[in-house]
Amino acid sequence: MRDNKYCLAIVGFGGMGNWHRELIESGIDGLFVKGVFDLKQERLDYAKENNLVAYASREELLADEEVDIVLCATPNDVHKEVTIAALKAGKNVVCEKPVAMNSAELQEMINTANECKKLFVVHQNRRWDQDFLTMKKIFDEKLLGEVHCIESRVHGSRGIPGDWRGEVEHGGGMILDWGVHIIDQLLQMVKENIKSIYCTLDHVTNELVDDGFKIMVTFESGLRALLEVGTSNFIELPRWYMLGTNGSATIEDWYMHGKMVRITDWDKNDAVPVKTAAGLTKTMAPRTDETIKTEDLPHVDTDIKDFYRNVMATISGKADILIKHDELMRVMKFMEAAFESARTNTVVPFD
Repeated sequence: MRDNKYCLAIVGFGGMGNWHRELIESGIDGLFVKGVFDLKQERLDYAKENNLVAYASREELLADEEVDIVLCATPNDVHKEVTIAALKAGKNVVCEKPVAMNSAELQEMINTANECKKLFVVHQNRRWDQDFLTMKKIFDEKLLGEVHCIESRVHGSRGIPGDWRGEVEHGGGMILDWGVHIIDQLLQMVKENIKSIYCTLDHVTNELVDDGFKIMVTFESGLRALLEVGTSNFIELPRWYMLGTNGSATIEDWYMHGKMVRITDWDKNDAVPVKTAAGLTKTMAPRTDETIKTEDLPHVDTDIKDFYRNVMATISGKADILIKHDELMRVMKFMEAAFESARTNTVVPFD
């Protein structure tokens, strides 16, 4: 710690590494970025242009006694190596997601953190997304009654980015990229055991790694969730869709366009049949306006800077870390079960 501030250094100064730098430099009391190490010279040059130390090696960064926290923002396959080296050097570690390539690697990282008595935490930043927190509030407060179906999806139409995300050896693919986020969000929302997982993978633009997936999750209560990521979707489906016994809620996009529709009169169930070219349907006729109420989504405040505030408070002994090792392990084993389901084309039991 220097000048009553925690000093952070970054290993891997690509897009996410620089995002962390910009976030911290925008103002987080008690935290500053000192320097970076990256294998690419142009990134070290960029660091110097932003008045950061450009370390000549990872070893030089880890030997810097001023550095309290190391951020690992490398490709996925290097997370374990960097994290363990930093912990053994006496540093606290923030690691980008997914934390590791598999649960065995994660256990090694956890064991090392425990042995070194240092903080090791993963940047599960999507826990601070407003769309997630809004749907979690609706779920927690039973605003739709008992929820029986949750759909969470992320759609794009550009395929996998043309970098390590498309390469197996570096931990590419959409389950490890976006799946880790929406799985983590679901498990933070629904606090019950899972009965089974069924997963199918897409290979529309990339044969080497999954460029999309669908995962059906069945919980012990009977609640079902559909998790979906696609990178070839030119018409996007809603980011969230939730069904309860007394209503439905949807969030369409990143910008919080959405609504809740709740029942106000169960007794008045008459319907005006819908006429189609081939006949009538009364079953699927819409409800009349006087039996339902359309409402705005509840508002939830969120601040991603709280992640680093919690990291510093935990290091100083003033708080417990929000993102816990057992939660990370459950997400990792969930992803492994999803890969096993896709490989065997079977429903896989879980928990």
